[in-house]
Amino acid sequence: MKYLQYKTLKWKIIKQLSNLNFSIILLLTICSISVLGTIIEQDKNTAYYQSNYPLKSSISYLINWKLIIYFGLDHIYTTWWFISLIFLFFCSLITCTFSQQLPSLRNARQWKFMPYGQNKNSVVNYLPIKSFINIIYSLNKYNYYIFQRSNKIYAYKGLIGRLAPIFVHISIIITLTGNILGLFTGFTSQEIIPKGEIFHIQNSIKSGKYSHLPYNILGQIDDFFIEYNQNSSIKQFYSLISLLNNKNENLIQQKIYVNSPLKFHGLTLYQTSWNLEGLKIQIDNQLIQQKLKEIQINNSRTWVYNFNFINHKSFFFLINGLNKNILIYDSSGQLLQNLKINESFIINNHSIVVKEIIPSTGIQIKTDPGIYIVYLGFSILIVSIATSYLSYYQVWINSTRNTINLRGITNRGQLTFEEELTKTQKYYIKITI
Repeated sequence: MKYLQYKTLKWKIIKQLSNLNFSIILLLTICSISVLGTIIEQDKNTAYYQSNYPLKSSISYLINWKLIIYFGLDHIYTTWWFISLIFLFFCSLITCTFSQQLPSLRNARQWKFMPYGQNKNSVVNYLPIKSFINIIYSLNKYNYYIFQRSNKIYAYKGLIGRLAPIFVHISIIITLTGNILGLFTGFTSQEIIPKGEIFHIQNSIKSGKYSHLPYNILGQIDDFFIEYNQNSSIKQFYSLISLLNNKNENLIQQKIYVNSPLKFHGLTLYQTSWNLEGLKIQIDNQLIQQKLKEIQINNSRTWVYNFNFINHKSFFFLINGLNKNILIYDSSGQLLQNLKINESFIINNHSIVVKEIIPSTGIQIKTDPGIYIVYLGFSILIVSIATSYLSYYQVWINSTRNTINLRGITNRGQLTFEEELTKTQKYYIKITI
């Protein structure tokens, strides 16, 4: 008794999961939540949401920072309930594929030697019987698969159109598998590295539960430079990066820039930002390195270093860009000197030379083991959607003593199907005469 109850419950669950309406509701729910995830900024700190979604606002009765934090709307795509919806949709697709789509395909390939019942979409024609072999030859000319038994014929073509829905399901399953794999095993790291420095991949800002940072790969910023437009605006900035193994052996070197990342063994290094970190200054024969501070002057990025000399007199070094001259001001705001790199400047009988402006580059490092699975899923989806527009034709033929009774039906393209049957009949009459 318990076994029968369990079996009944199991089939009820399978029937519900394979229900088309249930799958559509799940898909629409997932899409709606995904839209919400694009409206609400993701992966920000609590202070950000408190500032942008306060409790006392016109929309606080709909959404506020407490609701966002409580329901995990600040990281929707990694919450347990969103992953549960994805998994449920995944199970629904698999169940529907095996319980409905594959049996439907199996049924489409079966021989159906029977008179086709009346159907408002069926095409019915009567031909004079002169050669039963010629009607088979005529159908074969138009690429039908033909099965004969006695005085009955069943023919079909365009079975690939019936395969398309199955492959649509399979492609979505593959895509979801790739997404879930990337979610649990991928990571994103953000690094700010000065020119010439060696770095480890360690500053992870997002990581999956089963991800791990590569411990046997080092990076080095060999060079950084900026390309400017004629109006002094930035056209592009570049980083020359080398990846090394733990034996300090060079694995790959590549110049990267925005939208042209470095890819190596599943790692992708993107160029994201840049900054000016410091100055190398030579005072007489002593070389020192000082940090720059970024400020905004007339809505443009400017870097400043406050240099206190021996007599406590202050000087300010101002830099407007990597390839720009260095402006030196005194404490009263008077411009003293406009310097180039390696150009000397005398202050109180001391020679000052700016040897180098030290830039830093922002590198985002990502790995997503499921990305190629997602690409595969989308490729299958594109092909399957295209093939789903192919028509599936079925033709039944029964011969009597005086006539051939021809009936046909299609799932789409009714007029095209009728035209093809007309051509088939004309060819039959032509070769029969």
